[in-house]
Parts: sequence; structure tokens; C-alpha cells
Amino acid sequence: MSTLLSIIIILASILLIFVVYVQNPKGGGLSSDFGGAQQIGGVQKTNDFVDKATWSLAGIIMVLSIVMTLRSKTAAPVQPDEAAQTEQTPNGGKQPAQNGQKPTGQK
Repeated sequence: MSTLLSIIIILASILLIFVVYVQNPKGGGLSSDFGGAQQIGGVQKTNDFVDKATWSLAGIIMVLSIVMTLRSKTAAPVQPDEAAQTEQTPNGGKQPAQNGQKPTGQK
């Protein structure tokens, strides 16, 4: 489930980059390409769509990020295998001999 949420967040982020790139901070952007006095209504609709798309994608990213965070906190912590926690040595827990010396713990 978290993989699906991650993919949706990544796609929404990429779309948000493109939508923000289309905008112009001075009010131009995509709407300036449709310039002309006869298309004022179309320009306003374009600006409204781009504005709504920006806020919608940002909201989706925010909500899904919070959901993923809450899901990861409520998930049961993963316990390592007990066998992996206690390392077994072949000589009964004593360190192996190195460089021709006796193993530690032996007299």
C-alpha cells in the first residue's frame, strides 16, 4: 500500500512541476499564449484551471505524505530474528584463535 502511495506522490510531484512551470508569476504564463481581446473568457478559464490544478496537486501531496507518515508510525515495529541477534561461534562463544595464539577464554 505504501508503494502505491509513494508512486502517486511522485506522479503528483512531477505534474506539479509542470503546472508551476506553465504559470508566470506576473499573470502571464499559459494564458498569454491565448492572448487577444476576444478570448478573455478563455484566458480566465485557463488561469482558473492552472490555479486549481496547482492547489489540488499540492494538497494531494500533503495529504498522502501525512497518511504515509501515520501509517508507518502505527505499523508494528519489525523485530529481528533472535538467531540473528545472538551470534553463535563454533567454539562455544569464545573468540577464534588468531595469528597462532590460543583462543581467548582458554588457559
